[in-house]
Amino acid sequence: MTGNRQQSIAAHADPNSEIGILITKPRGYLAVKSAFLLGRVGALNTRLVELTGAAAGEQAVDIGCGPGQLVRALAERVGPSGRVLGIDPSAQMIDYATGRAETLPNCRFEVGAAQSLNLPDASVDVVTSTFVMHHIPEAERASSLAHMFRVLRPGGRLLLADTHPTGLVLPAVVRIMSRFAAHRTDDPHAAGHQADPLSAIDIRRYREALREAGFRTVDFTAIAPTTGVLLATKGA
Repeated sequence: MTGNRQQSIAAHADPNSEIGILITKPRGYLAVKSAFLLGRVGALNTRLVELTGAAAGEQAVDIGCGPGQLVRALAERVGPSGRVLGIDPSAQMIDYATGRAETLPNCRFEVGAAQSLNLPDASVDVVTSTFVMHHIPEAERASSLAHMFRVLRPGGRLLLADTHPTGLVLPAVVRIMSRFAAHRTDDPHAAGHQADPLSAIDIRRYREALREAGFRTVDFTAIAPTTGVLLATKGA
């Protein structure tokens, strides 16, 4: 990524392209995420790891790993006998994440995209992808879910999470931020041009797609105040 795209937190790619939206500024992303999650990023990651059921010795992959916070939390959970891979299409994010995981030899990072996972079939126990699905081009999302299903072992778990604001104030904030983003990017595909930006990021919209991909069970959990989670299990 070069030129003006490197100057912003998020680079809005053509929604019909293979990759979708890239976030290329790790520190800016971390600041925005911390503010939106009210400083509870660590607590959220702890809860997400718990929901995956990840255990010592298991193999996990975090797709759209960004700066690697969830990867590090998973690596601590699976322990030295387990392995965690973080994948992100942004080279800047991968460089940042790699530099902050030097004390965790059981995790690594590589550039890649959800819709073209270069992993063997039935090779991991846990797949996570948080705050990512709405960045993937609409036409590529079913393919991405199919890849997640493919790489999981029988009985493996997939955790998808995205913004799910509760109460009266936070949903209004999301709608305002979406309109601002659409104005700044002049992108007709930006969330602000949707009838309701909350519906575009509602993780529950993928329930049926996960069942069609072959997952046996699909359950929704809300983590107050800002996160919704789908946990899907691949049949044994």
